[in-house]
Amino acid sequence: MHTQDFLLEIGMEEMPARFLNPALEQLKELAANLLRENRLPFGEIKTYGTPRRLALYVHNLAGMQESLIQEVKGPAAKVAFNPAGEPTRAALGFAKSQGVDVSQLVVKNLGPVEYVFAVKRQEGRPATEVLAGLCPSLIAGLHFPKPMRWGSLEVRFARPIRWLVALYGDQVIDFSYAGLRSGRITCGHRFLSQGLLEIPHASKYFEVMERGRVVVDPERRREMIWNQVQELAARAGGQVVPDEELLTEVTNLVEYPLALCGSFDESFLQLPAEVLVTPMREHQRYFPVRDSGGKLLPRFIAISNGNEEHLDTVRAGNEKVLRARLADAAFFWKEDLATPLAQRVEALKKVVWQESLGTVYDKVERLIGLSRYLARVFAAGEKETEQVLRAAYLAKADLVTSMVYEFPELQGVMGREYALASGEDPAVARAIYEHYLPRFSGDELPVSTPGRILSLADKMDTLVGCFATGIEPTGSQDPYGLRRQALGICHICLEGELVLSLRGLIEQAYEQYRGRVELKLRREQVISHLMDFFAQRLKGIFADRGLSYDTVEAVLAAGFDDLTGAWQRAQAVEAFRDEPHFEAVLTAFTRAHNLSRRHGSTTVDPAVLVHPAEVALYQKLKEVQEEVARNLAARDYRGALAAMASLRPGVDQFFDAVMVMVDDEKIRNNRLSLLKGVATLALGVADLSKLVAAPGDKLYT
Repeated sequence: MHTQDFLLEIGMEEMPARFLNPALEQLKELAANLLRENRLPFGEIKTYGTPRRLALYVHNLAGMQESLIQEVKGPAAKVAFNPAGEPTRAALGFAKSQGVDVSQLVVKNLGPVEYVFAVKRQEGRPATEVLAGLCPSLIAGLHFPKPMRWGSLEVRFARPIRWLVALYGDQVIDFSYAGLRSGRITCGHRFLSQGLLEIPHASKYFEVMERGRVVVDPERRREMIWNQVQELAARAGGQVVPDEELLTEVTNLVEYPLALCGSFDESFLQLPAEVLVTPMREHQRYFPVRDSGGKLLPRFIAISNGNEEHLDTVRAGNEKVLRARLADAAFFWKEDLATPLAQRVEALKKVVWQESLGTVYDKVERLIGLSRYLARVFAAGEKETEQVLRAAYLAKADLVTSMVYEFPELQGVMGREYALASGEDPAVARAIYEHYLPRFSGDELPVSTPGRILSLADKMDTLVGCFATGIEPTGSQDPYGLRRQALGICHICLEGELVLSLRGLIEQAYEQYRGRVELKLRREQVISHLMDFFAQRLKGIFADRGLSYDTVEAVLAAGFDDLTGAWQRAQAVEAFRDEPHFEAVLTAFTRAHNLSRRHGSTTVDPAVLVHPAEVALYQKLKEVQEEVARNLAARDYRGALAAMASLRPGVDQFFDAVMVMVDDEKIRNNRLSLLKGVATLALGVADLSKLVAAPGDKLYT
């Protein structure tokens, strides 16, 4: 089959860096779906992009659509033709409706009945014709967080579209979109390229882009940037810590990257490191340079969008901008130190946290109460309790400092620094910093006891307050970061192996609000909503840790009030599934569960046990229940499962010898209660009915 490469380039004004990667993923997926739907076979699909262009490149795209053969089912053959084989009105009407001659109808068996079918063949069209119709749909199918409109057009896109290139081999795919007509003319680098560029053939695209000083492949730009950054850092006698997020952003900000090394006054190194790094990284997109010990050097590396011409001027400009930023930071630092951190707490009474939930000072009071509760739960010592309560009082005070007002990313960090500068206990300062952790996926977790307690208290206070006022995340909206807060609680508990009641913590957080603000939902409603919310977070965490979906479902169905216990139970079930005892446990449970699932009692009357097999099972069950209880108390969940396995022979003997559903109601209910006791025994670990037996497992029903 004849094939050619296909190129579609959408040229535009510079779009935000964060738009680029999602747009390239969308473009690739949309193209693959549209080409398949339109029966155009292709080889590999690649997408490329810079701030000024999105490019789709399809290798070995077929020159013709595949033909489409459709078989449309009609009436039964005995209805379509009379005994003489002549078509009836039903056959004639069906053929006419399908646009075929009645002689073209075919008869096929569909089960025991013969039906007539109209076989229609749709010949494939040239790829050039199909692509002309697909390209506008492909562009219109891209979505962005904040699309723009321009001029009098109704079109929405990331930024105004300025040119369109569409080539199948050397042939232009002619279409119109957003008031533009496609062609083979593109634009190179905004400053380094001279004039418009013509692409003679799709395969020449990358060559033309290089001539126009555009590195269109993001992966290549990324590699170029990182190599240049490492080389310049080494020349300056330092190194740059890998920063994937920053590297991705600067990659998507430039078309022709060139790294440069700048410097700043060493006197700024007296400021806390984060005060220097934040304006460098967050505001200017610079890479900080550190020595081998991790200490900041008075150097930074910036990525320019150009060549070495006038590089000294560009460097001087970057140094000037950073100098102003750091001078501001130094001023804020000096000004903030004039007021001890504790004296700033009163100012929080004028800062609204959430309009329905009061001020930040109100939140501080709740944090103190909730931290006191958690300190008791974790049996914190007197000293640690004092530390966490002091940290709770000071936790939000840095929000009213000039530094955090200017650099919100430094909340918590500056709280720690100002606490230390004010003479507070280092453990208190550390807890102030740690209570914001984790700030994002993969971030560090609090490790000190006061830090963990305060972090849990802060996150649960936010969750309960928002849920109680009807603020819950939707599919695309989560303005208060509630998913992140819940995930933070889960990770802190799991990593620290903390044992506490999730429900109890929710109840205590709710009580801190009671009488202070008006809440829309009752306590039990908030608990129910939040437990469901946490269940979804746990499913994701457990799945990411490699557990099978049915193990997760089985464990969570048995309860997860103790998050750490739920994880330990899940590990035990997953490991136990590979042991010989597993089939015994699952079989015993399944046989008992299937028969007693609608029975509500586990109370057995020994006097009503009449058959030796049920007496033996009852005695064995009591023995195993005691052993399982000891194992559960010791959090030995694999031991509990192993103990349950010993019930298998008794359960098998019971079913072989005893008829459960006898006419005597008293005996029948007593036997069902005995089986219910077997079935519910496993619920201390998992709901085994949720487990999917592996092929070959012999389960009795």
